[in-house]
Amino acid sequence: MKSPSRRSAIKTLAGTALTFSVIDSFAAQMEATEKTVYPPLKGRINHSACKWCYGKIPLEDFAKAAKEIGLTGIDLLGPNEWPVVKKYGLTCSMAQGAGKGINDGFNDPKWHDELVASYEAIFPKLKEAGLKNVICFSGNRRGMDDEKGLENCAVGLKRLMSSAEKHGVTMIMELLNSKVDHKDYMCDHSAWGVELCKRVGSENFKLLYDIYHMQIMEGDIIRTIRRDHQYFGHYHTGGNPGRNEIDNGQELYYPAIMQAIVDTGYKGFVAQEFIPKRDPLTSLRESIQICDV
Repeated sequence: MKSPSRRSAIKTLAGTALTFSVIDSFAAQMEATEKTVYPPLKGRINHSACKWCYGKIPLEDFAKAAKEIGLTGIDLLGPNEWPVVKKYGLTCSMAQGAGKGINDGFNDPKWHDELVASYEAIFPKLKEAGLKNVICFSGNRRGMDDEKGLENCAVGLKRLMSSAEKHGVTMIMELLNSKVDHKDYMCDHSAWGVELCKRVGSENFKLLYDIYHMQIMEGDIIRTIRRDHQYFGHYHTGGNPGRNEIDNGQELYYPAIMQAIVDTGYKGFVAQEFIPKRDPLTSLRESIQICDV
């Protein structure tokens, strides 16, 4: 938005003709930046962003900015936050508020009763709020082999599928890297997650395919999306290495990845989950333009 008062204030501070000229030039650049015209979004992708990456921005302010940028959802919000984004015409594209966090998940039967009760309690709230997706986690290995973890996760998740189906909710287990960010996490390869989807056997359980995490663990992103897209209910972005902006400073080429996602017929959300190193909202706007194929 243009701000003439800011330009006037800057000029008032100038003490010499030279300073006037420099400040005037700077103010003109600021105005030019604010007038930057971005092409309209194509509407082929439902854009979202993870709020935790913008922790210094109050949710209400972030929702306003997200709406203006063209997002339709915000990820990883709890029940008390859902009404805030709804007020600005947005949805919570990936809800949280159930479970025991990343480390303690469905791979350990000792947590099953607690996890089942937690998710059964949030399903009605999700339905009432008109939300469809809720995040869940495998938990850490702690010496458990992957096959046993698959068996345990399938047993625990199957207990929830009839209730999830009844409420129109999809439980989405996130694929995370165990190499850099989440040491010992079990659901760290897409093949493991796909096999779990097959064992659970319900359309109300899918995977969150995090492109950043899976680039670290296995690469081959586009081929995996084309092959296994029916098991992916949500996508996250992030630049690798560093989990920062998804621009030319990192190794993933997001336009091609997004085109692969669109080509599968996917109608869900793609959420930006990078930690901005520059002005956060400018970086978010640029990331949406990069991904809007």
